[in-house]
Amino acid sequence: MGDRHILHLRFVLPPGHDPDLLEQLHRLLQDVTPRVQMLPPDSAVLDLTGSLRFWNRDARGITDLIQLRAAAFFGVSSSAAAAPNPMLAAMAAALTPPGRRTVIDDTPEAIVLFLRPRPVRHLPGASTATAATLTEYGLHTVGDLADAPALALQRLLGARTGRTLHERAHGRDTTVVDPAPVPTGISAEHRFPHDELDPAQHRRALLALADDLGTRLRADGQITSSLTCTVRYADQTSTRRSRTLPPPRGHPAHRPPGPYRVRDIRVPWPATRPGPEHRPAGRRPETRSSRRPAAHPRRRRGQAPRDRIRRRPRPHPLRPQHALPRRPRDRRAHRRTSPAATSPDD
Repeated sequence: MGDRHILHLRFVLPPGHDPDLLEQLHRLLQDVTPRVQMLPPDSAVLDLTGSLRFWNRDARGITDLIQLRAAAFFGVSSSAAAAPNPMLAAMAAALTPPGRRTVIDDTPEAIVLFLRPRPVRHLPGASTATAATLTEYGLHTVGDLADAPALALQRLLGARTGRTLHERAHGRDTTVVDPAPVPTGISAEHRFPHDELDPAQHRRALLALADDLGTRLRADGQITSSLTCTVRYADQTSTRRSRTLPPPRGHPAHRPPGPYRVRDIRVPWPATRPGPEHRPAGRRPETRSSRRPAAHPRRRRGQAPRDRIRRRPRPHPLRPQHALPRRPRDRRAHRRTSPAATSPDD
């Protein structure tokens, strides 16, 4: 897919803003191009390929127009990045400060100039463990990853991950902008007034966010199956971790014990800074829970004998063979099979 112009916007929403502000920004973006994909809670991806001729402007001019309208109509500043594909646009937007813009031209030289010096961890799909593995083998930058043979990367990272990272290291991404609305998610954000280094404050803020989201989920009668947490640092970098939760259970006896049993810590929130591989949190009505045991579950037939077998003591796997208890030998069977017990005529 050549000659594409993708714009990635990240709005700086004021604290305590109107819940309809993001929808108003969505309508503002649709006035520029109909191909708008909103990425809650504060990002959007636009395909400007078909709008350049209509507005008689290039990608840089349309980006300036959108940022000016968002600031004039709603007082919202934004960081913007235009690139030939969504992956490059998302990477450039993550490195662009608020109120500024970055434009990557649709030329191989511009793509190489932007992509090759970046650390491996900035590449979408390269987790912390993957980046550590690549660093052990001397692959520190995206340029090193692009120069490595594809088969070697597949041997180190697996067939799918190695092939995907090798394609992205060369700046290739075939993802399209889908204007269909994504399932809504519940998110929460906490901003420290200054650079906070106390782990106790981090934990207190995390538990407060989990408590708030849990209350909102229970009020809406919803359950969730995934959790994503994003931590942003003072140097504008961020760390994102996602986890798939076990099937939700509604009975209180199945809740995990501990000092936070009353506050359900398993309540998730979606990513605050989604990238090209953004997947919204899987929410569904509480009545569709896959596992919801009754108050007094009946034991299956034959469960009690199976439990007694599991409780039977077993020998230690590292105990020497001569230390195991010997079974009593059946002398009659031994006499029948012993060579001395057979007659010469046989």
